Amino acid sequence: MTNRRHFLNAIAAIGFGVLALPGIAAAKEWKTVTIALEGAYAPWNLTNPDGSLDGFEPELAKYLCAQAKLDCKLIPQDWDGMIAALNAGKFDVIMDALSITDERKQVIDFSIPYAATHAAFAATKDSAFANAAGTGTVVKFTPELTDAKPTIEALRQKFKGATIGIQAATVYAKFIYDNFGDIATVREYKTGGERDLDLETGRLDLAFDDAVYLLSAFEKANGSLAFTGPEVGGTIFGVGEGLGLRKSDPELKAKFDEAIKAALADGTIKTLSMKWFKTDVTP
Repeated sequence: MTNRRHFLNAIAAIGFGVLALPGIAAAKEWKTVTIALEGAYAPWNLTNPDGSLDGFEPELAKYLCAQAKLDCKLIPQDWDGMIAALNAGKFDVIMDALSITDERKQVIDFSIPYAATHAAFAATKDSAFANAAGTGTVVKFTPELTDAKPTIEALRQKFKGATIGIQAATVYAKFIYDNFGDIATVREYKTGGERDLDLETGRLDLAFDDAVYLLSAFEKANGSLAFTGPEVGGTIFGVGEGLGLRKSDPELKAKFDEAIKAALADGTIKTLSMKWFKTDVTP
């Protein structure tokens, strides 16, 4: 038995050595790519009445794929479980306002960022939680929340007893649980749209999400919703939004990195962000 174990270990070592030899594993030649988007996170991405995907990211994807000489197919995918589905091989790329964070880097790889946005609270304009201190300003937080305590404490006092809606499995969820979970009721939603409807109809007191996404929600609510408290920027939610890719696909990452650099250099990202967000989200 001992000799057999040693023999198998030796074979495994030899096999590993062969695989590790330079030039043995050929780089994958990417020609076709499947990109997953939620299709329900306007204006980042949305679904038209005819079923086609539209928005900032679908338009940017078209540019990036042409630049990288890739034939790309865009498909809708539920946000919940998107990272697991990527690693399971159901598609090749996530493009869904995906924040680049150290935690996510443990399980997937990222392109360089193609956008950087703020997060914010929203409430109905006639709510007791409207017009919190700092409304109309931007604060910059680090992951360690250095110098953030006075701002957060003021919001905690204002939002005590509120019900706060968040989309599940987002970077914003942890921020809310960590800083408001003990003074407010936190309610998770599968989609932002479901949460926004509850906010608009009074079944929810506050929402916390990407600020440019919320601006689109305000338009749909015919002006009944507004920001409350400061917008939150800085590196607390990562260094920006990027494409999510499998760690096993470095060649694909390299192609998209170069394409994003081109889109930044020639102003494509600025042009598309002004079209869809009415503000420049260039990182």
